[in-house]
Amino acid sequence: MFRTCLTSGSRLVFSSPSSSSFFHTSSTNLSHASKRMSARTKKKNIARTAERAKQADVDKPSVVLGTRPNEESEKWANCKLAKILVTEESLAASTEMNSRDFSIGKVELPKEFGFGVTEKEAEVLFEDLPIASQHMTTQVSQYAQDAPGKISPVPKKQMPTHGMVTEEAEREVMKANFLAKALDLRNANAAGIAFENRRRIIQAFSSPENSFDSGRTEVQVALLTYKIRNLWKHLLTFRRDVGNRRGLRDLIHQRAKHLKYLKKSHRARYDALLDELALDPSSVEGELVV
Repeated sequence: MFRTCLTSGSRLVFSSPSSSSFFHTSSTNLSHASKRMSARTKKKNIARTAERAKQADVDKPSVVLGTRPNEESEKWANCKLAKILVTEESLAASTEMNSRDFSIGKVELPKEFGFGVTEKEAEVLFEDLPIASQHMTTQVSQYAQDAPGKISPVPKKQMPTHGMVTEEAEREVMKANFLAKALDLRNANAAGIAFENRRRIIQAFSSPENSFDSGRTEVQVALLTYKIRNLWKHLLTFRRDVGNRRGLRDLIHQRAKHLKYLKKSHRARYDALLDELALDPSSVEGELVV
């Protein structure tokens, strides 16, 4: 009797709702589900952060070129520095000459002079020099037999005027055309083109008071930008040239120092120079890692 009651009592205890809930696993399953959900959320957030960082790196301006990837071609082509530079491709694109009338006759001048020849030097070489040479030849032939070694100069007003075709004038025109071809920038090598570009940069970025102020900050930054772009183009072609990579880093940090000084001393000139060189402010400010 007692055993029967004990058995029935135990059945009631184990069949009661309170006892069955003690052994149920629903609470454990909920905690595991919440952990899995939080792990998935964390993983998604990490992926979004990585995607945003990747997108920021894509849109970040280049420390070397100073422009953003989608703005390089347009921004660089419209800046002041790009417009004054001469490239081998632009020189080889045309073979035309500019015909110009001088006192000795018509001379075919190149579109771009080399060796630092400007309009002032061209006037002396193709206007004054042929006339002086022509009259010297005339004087020599006229007085060589009578008084050799005692040739007196002829005043400039007695020199032949335009339109007088003589043998000496034809010879001077031929010599002037030969000289023009020799001074053509298309005949120059890479060093000659670089010399002409440096001369143009110094002249374009100098102060109005001094037209050839090579020590001005704007001139130094423009020259460094020109060197950086040339060296970057070289490294893109010769990727194993490890030695010049350090030189590129030095040029970039040197340019940043000049710009930092200009920003502190003359903010208006700093902002204007960045536009003239197609440089984004974020590419030259702060810590630069190349």
